[in-house]
Amino acid sequence: MIDLQDIHVRYTGRRGVAHAVRGVNLHVGRGEVFGVIGRSGAGKSTLVRVVNLLTRPSEGRVHVAGRELTALAPAQLREARHHIGMVFQHFNLLSSRTVRANVALPLELAGVPRADIERRVADLLSLVGLGDLGERYPSQISGGQKQRVGIARALASRPQVLLCDEPTSALDPETTRAILGLLRTVQREFGLTIVLITHQMQVIKQVADRVAVMDHGQVVEQGAVVDVFTRPQHDTTRSLIEEIVPQALPAGVLERIRSLMSADPDGRVLRLAFAGDGSDRPLLSELVRRFGLDLNIVHGQVDEIQGRPFGSLAVHARGTRDQLAAAVSHLRGAGVVVQEVAHV
Repeated sequence: MIDLQDIHVRYTGRRGVAHAVRGVNLHVGRGEVFGVIGRSGAGKSTLVRVVNLLTRPSEGRVHVAGRELTALAPAQLREARHHIGMVFQHFNLLSSRTVRANVALPLELAGVPRADIERRVADLLSLVGLGDLGERYPSQISGGQKQRVGIARALASRPQVLLCDEPTSALDPETTRAILGLLRTVQREFGLTIVLITHQMQVIKQVADRVAVMDHGQVVEQGAVVDVFTRPQHDTTRSLIEEIVPQALPAGVLERIRSLMSADPDGRVLRLAFAGDGSDRPLLSELVRRFGLDLNIVHGQVDEIQGRPFGSLAVHARGTRDQLAAAVSHLRGAGVVVQEVAHV
């Protein structure tokens, strides 16, 4: 649905040339929720504005729904943008218009007949849970309700693609979960392709199918969310995941491990990361039965990514060198990521 090919965005200022996006290549499949995550200044918001050419790339090509937007004339580009909705971080509602009138605005600009506008707006307000707030003004509703208005407005022209630039960063955690749930609902109902920009891994965990990690204008890692969470390859990714799955063991756990290693120098401490089907298998009891190991769980946590369990365990394992090697091989064959904690 979306193909970005060798995208560069450069700005020339008083201090010279700033390279906001550097050689990015991305493919987003039809009906996918694709997350783009990075710290402030990573280039992610610039990148999402390239998709609908609100920011025109200095180099590269943009394809959406089979059309190369970077090759279109201005009138053709305006028509193509009708199929790309956008949800903004700070809502961008018109304070002088009611909720109903804000949602109706893109339809009015497109010349849609008034009766059709009224039906479409009523349906959308009902969909986003604001059916009884149509006559209120933005100043009279909460932040979460304002974002629901923004989503309804973005859906008014029946887009194929929905771009969401930090849509929950101004919201509290409970409202964030509700808005992300709403985005998933509209994605399923309308078959939308969604590109979601955020700096929070918690948002990616809840709603995205795949994710790209940006750092200094480049995509440094991308893949299925569950794979990126359990097998992060880049330092930036590991840092971002820290808020969901801490990569460093707590000080108290490290002290406990030191005591175990002191009492049993031949033991090994293993970090196990697992996800999906493998997390439902009794793998630890298998290690005890099949390989004769003694296992002591020293730290762990289990969570979910869109209903798929994933987690991390630290275990102290005692056994012979051959037993331990066979057990590690068995775990890896079951899809578990195994790392030895060599220094504590």
